[in-house]
Amino acid sequence: MAMLIRTILNEMVPKRIQNYISTKFLDLASSCLSSDFTFIIEERWQAVLNETFRAVEAYLPTRIGPFTDSLLIGSNEPLNPSAPPKQRIPVDCKIVDEFHGMRLEWTLRNSVDSNKYFPREKRYFRLNCKKGDRDRVMQCYFPHIATTARWILNQRETLNIYTYDRESSVWEPTVFKHPATFETLAMEPEVKQLIKDDLDSFVERKDYFEGVGRAWKRGYLLYGPPGTGKSSLVAAIANYLRYNIYDLQLQTARSDADLRHILTSTTNRSILLIEDIDCGTKVSHDRAKDQEDNDEQQNSNRLSSTDPGVTLSGLLNFLDGLWSSCGDERIIIFTTNHKDKLDPALLRPGRMDVHIHMGYCTPAAFRKLSATYLGIKHHPSFLTIDNLLQNINLTPAEVAQQLMKTDDPEAVLQSFIHFLEMKRNLRDHI
Repeated sequence: MAMLIRTILNEMVPKRIQNYISTKFLDLASSCLSSDFTFIIEERWQAVLNETFRAVEAYLPTRIGPFTDSLLIGSNEPLNPSAPPKQRIPVDCKIVDEFHGMRLEWTLRNSVDSNKYFPREKRYFRLNCKKGDRDRVMQCYFPHIATTARWILNQRETLNIYTYDRESSVWEPTVFKHPATFETLAMEPEVKQLIKDDLDSFVERKDYFEGVGRAWKRGYLLYGPPGTGKSSLVAAIANYLRYNIYDLQLQTARSDADLRHILTSTTNRSILLIEDIDCGTKVSHDRAKDQEDNDEQQNSNRLSSTDPGVTLSGLLNFLDGLWSSCGDERIIIFTTNHKDKLDPALLRPGRMDVHIHMGYCTPAAFRKLSATYLGIKHHPSFLTIDNLLQNINLTPAEVAQQLMKTDDPEAVLQSFIHFLEMKRNLRDHI
């Protein structure tokens, strides 16, 4: 009888349908009989970086144990070659964790999405556990990972600065060890305190931003002549907040859509830096001024003629449009030597909230530089130097260069006075 039924089915049911039914039956049987469950944590989630992935990436190196079958190690301490190498999780490495009696097996995998015009690497973690533990993993284990990872990131000893690799479409990190701090900056003390207070207020007011319906971000514009310490201030802010820096060149974005992908690939609690926004692209230029030149009018809102490029509206949309809500606790810093060239739409609050003028060296700034480079906080010649500085435009970088000439502080100060007098005489003869 069974043979008769099989023969009838083989004659009446097409082979493809038989294979489909057989596959579905095997899948159902495997699902019912298997006691394992798998979580997949991809690097990106709904067009932005997956914070769960980032938390797992920070957490797992702390769980390396006897069951770990491979490790990725490296060192970024050129001044301390004897320092033990740092550990990271390589692809296909298995990490076994124990939590509240549960055995949890982690594996990092990667693949390349070749269906897109610009292929991108896709990384993801696989977490295997028992089916009966699935709810406990969701309710207890993942919150534990998030809490631990936040503590780890807050305690990190080194920061990274990232640059965007257009060819591979990823942010490439380099260890950031800039020594600048607010204590070493040659700025007016009142301005430094104002910036620190503003940063502290931003970090502590997450609930306030949510309550008033605004994205948790803050925009700064640093403007002034070259050599006035804009880059040093960026480094001091990063060291003060312990935030990584993402250094973006707008020219690397092929279009507004590409810009959105680049920006949403940055992490929370970070600084997005766009230096010299007035140079290399007209996307930020004052449109009214650009229209005066008919030759530039057609390209005033594009990066180049070969790529569609970034438009002003695309940049504005990310700064405070709908895309501005994709991420939390972010500082966006713009620098420029020519504030007057920027489009007024960029300058308004919500995009560039705080405008900081980085001017020429003042007597207060000189005293900070003298204390830093010469170890001198008070000297009889300071009064002469103060009077000269008030009548000469000299950047802090130029002053620092003069203070580094020799190791003799007295000789340096006398040489600096001579330099200032020469500058003054040159100015008077022009």
